[in-house]
Amino acid sequence: MTVQHEEFRPGAGFPPGTREEWRRAAVDVLRKSGADVGSPEEALAHTTYDGVTLRPLYDASDLPADPGLPGFAPFTRGTRAVGGALTGWDVRQRHAHPDPAVTREAVLADLENGVTSLWLVLGDGGMDPSALPRVLDGVYLDLAPVVLEAGAATPQAAEAYLRLAGERGTAPAGGNLGADPIGLRARTGTPAPLSEAVALALRTKGTPSLRAITVDATPYHDAGGSDAEELGCSLATGVAYLRALTDGGLTLEEALGQIEFRYAATADQFLTIAKFRAARTLWARVAEACGAPALGGQLQHAVTSSAMMTARDPWVNMLRTTLACFGAGVGGADAVTVQPFDARLGLPDAFSRRIARNTQSLLFEEANVARVADPAGGSWYAERLTADLAGKAWEWFQQIERAGGAEAALERLIPERLDATRARRARDIARRVRPITGVSEFPQLDERRPVREPAPEPAGGGLPRVHYAQDFEALRDRADRAPERPRVFLAAIGPAAAHTARASFAANLFQAGGIATVTGGASTDPAAIAEAFARSGAAVACLCSSDKLYAEHAEPVAAALAAAGAGKVWLAGKGHYEGVDAVLHAGCDALDVLRTTFDDLGVAP
Repeated sequence: MTVQHEEFRPGAGFPPGTREEWRRAAVDVLRKSGADVGSPEEALAHTTYDGVTLRPLYDASDLPADPGLPGFAPFTRGTRAVGGALTGWDVRQRHAHPDPAVTREAVLADLENGVTSLWLVLGDGGMDPSALPRVLDGVYLDLAPVVLEAGAATPQAAEAYLRLAGERGTAPAGGNLGADPIGLRARTGTPAPLSEAVALALRTKGTPSLRAITVDATPYHDAGGSDAEELGCSLATGVAYLRALTDGGLTLEEALGQIEFRYAATADQFLTIAKFRAARTLWARVAEACGAPALGGQLQHAVTSSAMMTARDPWVNMLRTTLACFGAGVGGADAVTVQPFDARLGLPDAFSRRIARNTQSLLFEEANVARVADPAGGSWYAERLTADLAGKAWEWFQQIERAGGAEAALERLIPERLDATRARRARDIARRVRPITGVSEFPQLDERRPVREPAPEPAGGGLPRVHYAQDFEALRDRADRAPERPRVFLAAIGPAAAHTARASFAANLFQAGGIATVTGGASTDPAAIAEAFARSGAAVACLCSSDKLYAEHAEPVAAALAAAGAGKVWLAGKGHYEGVDAVLHAGCDALDVLRTTFDDLGVAP
């Protein structure tokens, strides 16, 4: 007997929904929450630092122009054409240990366990370029591409690598010599002539697999810049290199083939996906303007963001880098570097490097992320976000060009623009609008962090290097230096149902600065709460309860705490009560609350 099975369709039997029906349902929910809503789209929308509006609902009307097919201009959907096996991206591990023997051991371990290319830091902050033969002893250059990062020592490092390849009689499998004079100036303030990059490109143009120039956009990201600002700066830099290369004797095709782009990937997976898709679209537009639309495929290297990494609760960095790697892979990056979770603590050890490379292996070997070409393609949200981000980046690129190009804009335009974005982000972080797990939210005061060998200090003098968690982490360090951990007494007024939510909120906020909290009271008796405060050893108190109980008990409890020696009385919530010195609430400046509390407790800077 044959059994007939109907095709399973999740939406079968349900009438199709309309945008208007969604709007009515959304308004009902928002009004029940107490919000005075006119348009649910506006109430639920969010604006990025680039001014791109992220809406709560998208449909087919939001699709931009046809992004084309994978492998074809404008390359939004990737530079590799569909057909044949998709084997994943290039797993690129970064090595910056100054000891050549240690680096060689780490390099061989990586290549034996899933890494497919190497990123070597030489010169300032890394090994001497003369150590390359020792580091690459046992590495097959015709199988493992090598990317160099040598800053001002790039000519020497490139010469050492090319000489090594020549001595072995090996044609490099790929890689990049890392010439990036504009990026060097952005990161260190050190000027370098573009002629050095041109000279290297002329030397390598006969080796198609080896490129000479890297457009490293991460200095702009590390300085606090937004996604569109990073993209715009990379375009301006790439165009400056194209001009120099073609003026130096290369054809446009040869010049385009000499450049690789490096971008930061963040834990915001959708913006990361959109950034890499937009970057290819933008570079294809540059190539089209130069008269070579079919040659505009952009070679992309993604590296997980340094700015998002934390020194506190560094284990959470594994989650951040996994999301960033996923976004970069889905976004179509050709090579991905996952920074080890302990990157903020010093030089990584074998364990953290293994976690970094295995993060990538799991994503494309077990999660099969790389089995689909451009998985975000066709998504109304992803396509709209890609187009909007590309539009903002192109506007910023045009501003840089009007200012005289990337080199001229580094004098004033770029630093001022990045400063403004960094300040806006810092305000959001201070108010915990952009929470940082393990730092500004859910901190662990008794954490035991791994100890690592100190990393060489990077060269300074250029754009600032920002870590999003740095202000909160500075307060944690300040608390750790105190002879005794500072503490605040949480005066719980009334039963647990009344005080638990705000007591938990207040404890989380104070602990984000390294301040311990002692909860006591759980009563409405001012004398009993004052007695618990006296036993706590704290000098600052915070009232925690419901608005209803505050109306009756906040003032007498505040007076009792002051009489018991409280130098300052906070209240978790909003409102004005006699005897309460200040309030803390969702959206308040947590850094200001913490700094004020440190001063009230007499904690040394």
